[in-house]
Amino acid sequence: MTTEEHANELHYLWWLFLACITGVLIYLLSPILTPFLLAAVIAYICNPMVTRMARHNIPRTIGTIVVMLLSLVAFCALILIMVPLFEKEAGRLLDKMPAFLDMLKNHIIPWLESRLDISLEPDMEMLKEAVSKHWQSAGGVAAKILPSLTSGGMAVVEFLVNLLLVPVVLFYLLRDWDVLIKQIDEMIPRYWYPQMSQLAHETDRVLAEFLRGQLSVIVLMCICYVTGLWLVGLEFALPIGLVAGILVFVPYLGMIVGLTLATLAAVMQFQDWSNIIPIWIVFGIGQLLEGMLITPWLVGDRIGLHPVIVIFALLAFGQLFGFFGILLALPVSAVMLVWLRHLHQRYLNSNFYH
Repeated sequence: MTTEEHANELHYLWWLFLACITGVLIYLLSPILTPFLLAAVIAYICNPMVTRMARHNIPRTIGTIVVMLLSLVAFCALILIMVPLFEKEAGRLLDKMPAFLDMLKNHIIPWLESRLDISLEPDMEMLKEAVSKHWQSAGGVAAKILPSLTSGGMAVVEFLVNLLLVPVVLFYLLRDWDVLIKQIDEMIPRYWYPQMSQLAHETDRVLAEFLRGQLSVIVLMCICYVTGLWLVGLEFALPIGLVAGILVFVPYLGMIVGLTLATLAAVMQFQDWSNIIPIWIVFGIGQLLEGMLITPWLVGDRIGLHPVIVIFALLAFGQLFGFFGILLALPVSAVMLVWLRHLHQRYLNSNFYH
């Protein structure tokens, strides 16, 4: 082995060492990394606006404040629009609940009893007897529940603290973005600089493409589902269509959740199975449009996140970072995929592989 080949192998060992150290640090610091990662993703999305304002002689501090205020106004406007909408639809659902319960009692339960030869009527005497038998153990159950309530309360407090920490971190990241990038650039050893520069540019391209593409897919699928459900006459078309469209970033989850909610709503509204078939057709067409036209057109195969990888990333990041981890899973996975592709290519060209 020549001296140059030996240096290259040592170079790969350094990369492996850095990857291991990074993984250990992420695992150990996972409880506090969530707001920083979320703020970094938001800063990455908003930085072009601040940079464009800086080119027009607007200081980055003022530009950062303006962009954060605009984002806050847009978020509050979305909440003010969505909350009354869902509250109104929930009220309509509660109004229809008695009719659904009557249909359940007078039609569905008798049909099931006649087909399955079972009794679904609750036995009140047996229920009273079971309650009286287990009443004395209620104190032990309460003693077991109280610690879980305490831990749940602490989880809510932790969530609120992280939520308040995000705008603080976001402000400093946006204001000092160029300075931080320059400092990171200066810390990279010149021997690694060409490879790191190539990785950084490809990561930036893939991440921007991924975020824009996924956002466009979500908007279009919301429009498709809401329009389709409205055309077939479903009363809850707007909230169900929005939920199904927003959840399309997880493969098949949007269709499954939306189809389940729409079917339940249709049963309460139409009380006839023949009117449910058009709703199933709407979700079938929506799934075909998303998988064969919209996602390939807007996102394409350049990112290449397999559905199994997407599901695993969501579960893994949710386990490590909680709710915010689910939001961060896909963009971070897209970035990691770029690095893994380069490592895979380096591995195929290495003496160790051959």
